[in-house]
Amino acid sequence: MKAVVMSTPGTPDVLTLEDVSDPQLTTPTEILIKLKAAGINPIDTKIRQRGTFYQDQMPAILGCDGAGIVEAIGSQVTEFKRGDEVYFCSGGLGKSQTGNYAQWAVVESHLVAHKPQSITFAEAAAAPLVLITAWESLYDRGRLEEGDTVLIHGGTGGVGHIAIQLAKLGGARGCTTVGTPDKARLARQLGADETILYKQTDFVQGVLNWTEGQGVDLAFDTVGKQTFFDTCGAVKVYGDLVTILQPDPSIGTLKVARDRNLRISLELMLTPALKGLVKAQKHQTQILQQCATLIDEGKLKIHLSQTFPLAEAATAHELLEKGAITGKVALLVD
Repeated sequence: MKAVVMSTPGTPDVLTLEDVSDPQLTTPTEILIKLKAAGINPIDTKIRQRGTFYQDQMPAILGCDGAGIVEAIGSQVTEFKRGDEVYFCSGGLGKSQTGNYAQWAVVESHLVAHKPQSITFAEAAAAPLVLITAWESLYDRGRLEEGDTVLIHGGTGGVGHIAIQLAKLGGARGCTTVGTPDKARLARQLGADETILYKQTDFVQGVLNWTEGQGVDLAFDTVGKQTFFDTCGAVKVYGDLVTILQPDPSIGTLKVARDRNLRISLELMLTPALKGLVKAQKHQTQILQQCATLIDEGKLKIHLSQTFPLAEAATAHELLEKGAITGKVALLVD
């Protein structure tokens, strides 16, 4: 099959289209999927730059997200049949015989969900990782409740644009930081009640103004670095702060968080895959199933800004690293 292969860490040009062996079913619970599209996420660019989680298994095929058509199933698979349209988040971390920048993928059936019928394969492929990340961050880590006020950083980014919608679906009032007036308009279309142009306005003061000095019940940090530490001052006393980045103690302190008795949670949706936690993986698949229903009911939208042919994966990486992407990008697999 054709696949985009990474043989060494580096710049986007280390991604090359090559002929590789077709993946094969090796367990009775696996599914062979003819991929129609693959999602691209920031974790892909980080792995490409720094190296995979399995350096002894190079070369590697990147891509955690995929969507396609079931071609074959193992003898114990009962939830799927040949011809089913599916989407999933699996592989792409460097383990041999995994990854979705390719024409075919073999995936354990408990990681796979039926694709939302109302969207394209490209939109579906762009969705799984960000759906799971936003869902776990708001509902599992942040314990969002109806009536809460929520701050979401980067509201038109891949995770952020989903988080705005999930917060609204959870009955919360949402505020988000954005970089431009155009992004502010998109964020409001997605359901944000308040937008803060962070380049022009101190977002902490903006949040305090919006919440009459109290701060939000829950803040969701998708930016990291200094933004994480500054966000502590925008959360109410005894509130929650969830981040998808690793806080850097060389940048700031948690004094404000301690003074305000904040509950801080770290979200890494890849943990179940990296540690082989099947129960947690099944929970993530249930999230995809629930989101598929919301998508088909018109309550949740995937903002896919651009697609590229599989052979142009390097170009897609370059664009993503420039930080100019609104929503998501995906690769189309011929």
